[in-house]
Amino acid sequence: MKKALGTVILFLFGWKTTYPTEYKIHKMLMLAAPHTSNWDTLFTLAAYWKEGLDPKFFIHESYTKGFFGFFVKKLGAIGVDKEQNKGLVEFAVDLFENSSELLLIIAPEGTKHKTDKWRTGFFNIAKQANVPLSLGLLDYSSKRAGIAGLLSMTGNFEKDMAYIENFYAKANPKHPERYNKNIY
Repeated sequence: MKKALGTVILFLFGWKTTYPTEYKIHKMLMLAAPHTSNWDTLFTLAAYWKEGLDPKFFIHESYTKGFFGFFVKKLGAIGVDKEQNKGLVEFAVDLFENSSELLLIIAPEGTKHKTDKWRTGFFNIAKQANVPLSLGLLDYSSKRAGIAGLLSMTGNFEKDMAYIENFYAKANPKHPERYNKNIY
């Protein structure tokens, strides 16, 4: 069902996917960046669904409650209390340790608005869970969505962040004025 839905969504909006076979692995943390629009979430999920994958993502727990929450969870949402996010890294690491398959999407900017720098919890999650970091791509100029790179974390914060910053420097977000290319 989701595969067909993803295919239809991307077709209707004129998007194509980029998802090389070597990047289809059972456990990974995916960076969704730049994140400058609510459309980013739809196109990201649709790209994964088209590939037959079932990604998960964190969202404020209020969106996962009640009747509407049922549908949000079906989309792959995992509700978290962002006011109590001190344990979010540990929570994500536990999810990886207790799952045979998990594709977890993180928007490191933490908002759709311009930020001074990215939140770096994703670095700690990937390192502690010992999972590769996939570099998600949403290119609004070419209407391409998918995975454009895979990074095995070296554990060297400066080196890994410089690589990621360089990768995303060429990004073409929906709202370029909301994206700070200096991520750390």
